[in-house]
Amino acid sequence: MPQADLDDLKQRLARTRWTDELPLDDSGPQRGPIAPGWEYGVPLSYVRRLAGYWQDGYDWRAWEARINAWPQFTTEIDGQNIHFLHVRSGEPGAVPLILTHGWPGSIVEYLDVIGPLTDPQAHGGEAADAFDLVIPSLPGFAFSGPTRESGWSRYRTARAWAELMRRLGYDRYGAVGNDVGSEVSPEVGRVDPDRVIGIHVTQLFSFPSGDPAEFADLSADDLALLQFLKFFDDNMSAFNKLQSTQPQTLAHALADSPVGQLAWSGQLFGPAVSDDFALTNITIYWLTNTAASAGRKYYDDMHATERPSEPTTVATGLASFANDFRPIRRLAERDHGNIVSWHTYDTGGHYAAHQVPDLLVSDIREFYRHLR
Repeated sequence: MPQADLDDLKQRLARTRWTDELPLDDSGPQRGPIAPGWEYGVPLSYVRRLAGYWQDGYDWRAWEARINAWPQFTTEIDGQNIHFLHVRSGEPGAVPLILTHGWPGSIVEYLDVIGPLTDPQAHGGEAADAFDLVIPSLPGFAFSGPTRESGWSRYRTARAWAELMRRLGYDRYGAVGNDVGSEVSPEVGRVDPDRVIGIHVTQLFSFPSGDPAEFADLSADDLALLQFLKFFDDNMSAFNKLQSTQPQTLAHALADSPVGQLAWSGQLFGPAVSDDFALTNITIYWLTNTAASAGRKYYDDMHATERPSEPTTVATGLASFANDFRPIRRLAERDHGNIVSWHTYDTGGHYAAHQVPDLLVSDIREFYRHLR
């Protein structure tokens, strides 16, 4: 990235005009999954601390070098630039995987698992569990952005991923996803079922349809999951609702203020991830000026005219981690007709590839071991 852009970032951080906030009492009881002090949104204390580190301690060049250690390419698919990492394993018979990140993440989500997945013997695994990895930046996100036209929903992205894997010469492959990637990956299996051997995701976003029969005889655990889903939608889904309706309105602020970008991304990063992980993702959005086009993904999904109603059929595996969206299996099986692996963990979080990479790698290895 140009040094002038990094210098401009630091100058903007130095000139930040800070907002005010109410004197919140963070010693009170926690309200659901919302941490004390975060009731009104991302608190000033979090933003000021992280912005201070961004200005005076964070080293973008070190992370830039870490990203550039892996082979990267771009290609044009369906009129859109697509950036991706392509890391081939040295093991014969390695299974190709396409790994899709989420929002407000990036390819950085998967940096900690590239080595273990491509070179398992060097990381305590067996050669037979090796994978070739394709890790694209979502259309409109980071180094793939911005999008050049509307309509880049999960369904169009899935078709682009199938084309990308065809261009790379892969006749059989798997798809792995987190967050937005957990929406895109099952659709990759839907559009390319003859070549996709399995889908591994960290969420299955299956929501109630309103049919009373779906709620009959739910267990106490499933009812608790439903209550959490409602709480999240009522209290923690500002990013989804705004970006699904008026992403351009928000984008004007995010393109002009790095602290605004920090706070908007921070609502889903928070203290659950390391400062460097959060800031690297935030810095990528800032330097590529893709807050607008990344946000448009939500609008394009909301307004997509193609909405397949039949369940997916490709073998599907779920690794669900603590403090994350937990699906209800009955609803998941309504939307995905071939769930062959369902694991829940009491550790980790929404960014499992960063928070508990060894656990996620182990789950991916086990899932694909039976599909090779």
